[in-house]
Amino acid sequence: MSSEQDATAGATTLEELYRDLHAHPELSFRENRTAGIAADRAEAAGFEVIRGVGRTGVVAVLRNGEGPTVLLRADMDALPVREDTGLPYASQVTDTDEDGHEVPVMHACGHDVHVTCLVGALERLAADRAEWSGTLIALFQPAEEIGGGARAMVDDGLFERVGKPDVVLGQHVAPMPAGWVGAHPGPAFAAADALRVRLFGRGGHGSRPETTIDPVVMAAATVLRLQTVVAREVAGADTAVLTVGSLRAGTKENVIPDDAELGLSIRSYTEPVRERVLEGVRRIVHAEAAASGAVKDPEITVVDSFPVLVNDPETTDRTMNAFRTEFGDAQVVAPGPVSGSEDVGVLATAAGAPLCYWLLGGADPAAFAAAANGGTADSEVPSNHSPKFAPVIEPTLTTGVRALVTAARTWLA
Repeated sequence: MSSEQDATAGATTLEELYRDLHAHPELSFRENRTAGIAADRAEAAGFEVIRGVGRTGVVAVLRNGEGPTVLLRADMDALPVREDTGLPYASQVTDTDEDGHEVPVMHACGHDVHVTCLVGALERLAADRAEWSGTLIALFQPAEEIGGGARAMVDDGLFERVGKPDVVLGQHVAPMPAGWVGAHPGPAFAAADALRVRLFGRGGHGSRPETTIDPVVMAAATVLRLQTVVAREVAGADTAVLTVGSLRAGTKENVIPDDAELGLSIRSYTEPVRERVLEGVRRIVHAEAAASGAVKDPEITVVDSFPVLVNDPETTDRTMNAFRTEFGDAQVVAPGPVSGSEDVGVLATAAGAPLCYWLLGGADPAAFAAAANGGTADSEVPSNHSPKFAPVIEPTLTTGVRALVTAARTWLA
């Protein structure tokens, strides 16, 4: 264990832990420092800890007599985003991504909140073990952002090692007021498909485009045409999102490159809509390449894929009723389905257990109220994956710990 980990493992407050994790984000499947800190804290609380599950995952188990088995889950990885929050503990970290590009790294999705809250919850539950019985599993999962972490842990024998839970519980910080919690029963988070599209032209000098087949123009035409898939091929009563999040081509203004690459993100809630969008993408990409005279067919590669996250209605109702008792009716909201995606459902499906995954507010309540009253919440309250995403530390952490403890105690004997 490094000296940094040693210092953090002995941190006296969750706020100190959160600030440290936020300042030291790690990309998917590289969460070695974060995993070490989580494992050390769990061991110090009296949990049996298994490290390196699914590469960098951590599983902590506390067996406390007869009773149900409850799994609490937090994800650990960060994103290739340059932080622009201005916080004194803002990330200055850079790393090399899987394609060899140097990228900034930031906890732009709040997984540092998730880890901190789960550490706080397991420490509290361990201290109060005389008040409950059963088995508590705390799971610190890698690589949620690329949709591979939950599957990697399952494939690495997660449930053969610790047993299957009777319920899977977790939370995700969101741009709603801190102190609020809420879950949507049924399909709650969208399915996601990430695609990499390579378009092939013929490079040459920028002064002689007639001698080339320009993949930049090909890519630009493809980006614009792809916007018609949701606008013109998905019914108004259905929901889908198609985002072109990256476009890479060329290295110099007067050189036409040989190829271009697009990164696509697709969200949907039903299989028919998903297939319709994917087919539209395939058709348009190939058609635009043909129209441009591409030297060969484009390549479309599935980078990662998330299933729809489905909250079990009965489990969600029981958990939300416990939250109403704990927090009061006004703090428990109905958020509706979320177009973001999550792979925690893979854990529940593999275990054959019901899932309740709720949203945890992280926005400054006064700033959110002012923006909401002005009709500008969408533009003024930074959302997940924004370089300005910065949950307020309190009451976010306190609420998150209480929510996990309350949910676990609802199911433990």
